[in-house]
Amino acid sequence: MEAPRPSADLSHYLGVFRRHWWVVLAMTLAGLAVGAGVTRIMPKVYESSTSVLVTPVELDTNAAGGRTKGTINLDTEAQLVPSGAVAAKAAALLRSPVPPTELARDVSVEVPPNTTVLVIRFEADNPKDAQSGSHAFAEAYLRNREESARADLDNRIKTLNLKIRPLTTSLVSINTRLSRAQPGSAERGNLESQRSSTQNQLNNLNSTLNGLTTTTISAGSIISDAREPDEPTSPNAMLNFAAGAMIGLLLGLVLAFLRERFDRRLRTAADVRDRGRIPVLAALDERTTPHFDDVLQPYGPGGRVFNRLRNEILASLNAGDQIIVVTGASRGSATTLVAANLAAALARTGSDVVLIGAHLPDSVVDAAPLARMLGVSAMPGLSDLLAGRVSLNDVVQRTARIPSLRVVTTGGAATAAGLMQSQRLRDTLDSLRRQAGYIVIEAPSTSSSADAQSLASLADAAILAVELRRSKRPALLDAAEQLSRVGTKLLGAVVLPQLTGPTRTSPAESLPAVALGAQKHEDPAVADGDRTQQMRTVPSFVARPPRQGDGTEEVTAIINLSGKTTKQSRDDDR
Repeated sequence: MEAPRPSADLSHYLGVFRRHWWVVLAMTLAGLAVGAGVTRIMPKVYESSTSVLVTPVELDTNAAGGRTKGTINLDTEAQLVPSGAVAAKAAALLRSPVPPTELARDVSVEVPPNTTVLVIRFEADNPKDAQSGSHAFAEAYLRNREESARADLDNRIKTLNLKIRPLTTSLVSINTRLSRAQPGSAERGNLESQRSSTQNQLNNLNSTLNGLTTTTISAGSIISDAREPDEPTSPNAMLNFAAGAMIGLLLGLVLAFLRERFDRRLRTAADVRDRGRIPVLAALDERTTPHFDDVLQPYGPGGRVFNRLRNEILASLNAGDQIIVVTGASRGSATTLVAANLAAALARTGSDVVLIGAHLPDSVVDAAPLARMLGVSAMPGLSDLLAGRVSLNDVVQRTARIPSLRVVTTGGAATAAGLMQSQRLRDTLDSLRRQAGYIVIEAPSTSSSADAQSLASLADAAILAVELRRSKRPALLDAAEQLSRVGTKLLGAVVLPQLTGPTRTSPAESLPAVALGAQKHEDPAVADGDRTQQMRTVPSFVARPPRQGDGTEEVTAIINLSGKTTKQSRDDDR
């Protein structure tokens, strides 16, 4: 079961963004495109507003504890603007065939704080209709309010007239009876009292009626009339663009983290440590990583990295540990680079170090990388030794630049499969243990061959070379599991960026460095110094003429490992 990943920090998130920035950018641009499309297809909406100052009339009352203060309850007035009565009057003013209920849906009313003003807005698909609609609803509201006030006033006047008429009749009757009554009589006193009371009531009613008949009704007025809008209020292009970009950015970040979560490739040293659960001993970047066929200078940035790696490895080894196997989680030259530079760093301490190239090439193009890097002869090598063609002394070569470093190249035997499990290899390593202080084995990757596990079982410690962007997490976990099953202590991983192949500047360098097949072996008595070649020396070759018969051309490179010139080789053929 997969162990939970440790909590990510800011650098992890920034790394995810840096590795998948194009996903985030693409989704952001897609969001902008969607925003532009929405802006283009959405119908344009224009809005115009009219400000109406509402003045109180006799019938106005405000609810106790209402939101607005004063005589007028503006919340109630705001609800009256889109009412059916006002909408019908507005439709009549606009002479619009649209039903009043449809017109009312396009109206909105706002009450500014601490005012007796209603801001009546109307939306339409063109500026002229927006202006006309806002003005029509404002005018209809004022008319409706004025008509309501006038109707209430008329009702009050009518009520007063109904009260005045019987009082007038009663007063006439009292005056008639009073003219017939005897002076000083009780009847006359009673009639005079009735006349006085009736006259007072009639006077009060007439006074009120006079006030109502002289009342001027003012429901309000338009203080800011509607104007034709210059720009539509909807769609809001900036809002759509911003929303589209934000949504695209969020989706891009989600996709980036999903890609990161399900991406099996290792992209940073932190991935090796966190996702692979393997300690990182050293991490090289593009500035400190050597070329395909190079060994780092001891005092350069990369050389200092391997010097620190050497110190950590020596501190981790137990007493008597001598053999270190370097393997990889993926195919490539990362194992060769780490093994060669580690062996060189160990040899610079004065210890006698033997570097064994046990990584059989996948093709002739990849052959003899250690020979190119350290300037030694490509043959004979380990595969020739294990095949029984040569002895141990024949394959061990001392490098010219680092005298305490000896190299056993891969060799050229094409039938070396299975020899890594042979007893001859065990005997060879036992003999080298007695001759050298440390033995560094360049093993094939665990994903390409079981030889890495076989070699690890003979070693005291192991190091994994991890090439970023090429190595995958399952392969890294499998490599650690293979080493664990044979009981080899895994010290950690050396992380390198993705490597490129060797740089070749001439046609001769683009051909194989060695041919796999039977070769004449050197005299065992020849000293190691005589077998040492200069670095990056490309052996001479000749090209055989194309075969005839099938219409195709095939050029075969014949590698001359004996040191003879091309002309001498042709003379020998004769």
